[in-house]
Amino acid sequence: MNKKHLKLPLLIILIILTISLFSGCTNQKIELDGVEIREYQGERLNSINDFRENSIKGPQYLEKDNYTLTISGLATTPQYYSYDQLLTLFTSYTKVVILDCVEGWRVRILWDGILVKDIVQTAQPNQTANTVIFRAYDGYSTSLPLDYITENNILLAYKMNNITLPPERGFPFQLVAESKWGYKWIKWVTEIELTDDENYRGFWEQRGYSNSGNLNESFFEPK
Repeated sequence: MNKKHLKLPLLIILIILTISLFSGCTNQKIELDGVEIREYQGERLNSINDFRENSIKGPQYLEKDNYTLTISGLATTPQYYSYDQLLTLFTSYTKVVILDCVEGWRVRILWDGILVKDIVQTAQPNQTANTVIFRAYDGYSTSLPLDYITENNILLAYKMNNITLPPERGFPFQLVAESKWGYKWIKWVTEIELTDDENYRGFWEQRGYSNSGNLNESFFEPK
């Protein structure tokens, strides 16, 4: 076979590999700090490695000893918590929740975390507050109605499948935004801001994604 005929298929393969690597759609083999469980109360779970990397700046690596979660904004008593304080002062809960990504994949994971409403309550939200803005270490942000937080048991997770969140999955904390599309499941959370701005738009919401993020609705903002 003429060697010239081999160049085009090889070029196509290289292009596909390059697109896969830089489009945020590659699976990763992640080093874990223990043995991951794959079944809980008779229910099969997906693996930590079944996720696809799609963060805006790649995995973030935070040091536990230097971490602070800030509760700010329209609050009577803004709060600042270290990693150990959050795990010591607040009750931990466990439940299985499915994450649905707009890219078309989904994972069923066992999450351990603390209730966001418990954390928010310590800051004593002002009566005018109606929205919660979540901010991440990499500059990502998203928002949810305060009622959604206070009326549901929404977790700020620190474990998945009985393993401490790896950096690639949002260590030290990821929001488990039940009934919402995956772009609401913000990772590497560093700040929770209370506001009266119902129209706040986070990273993807500014780019046309639905601000509600409801799974039973299109993830694109209706025109």
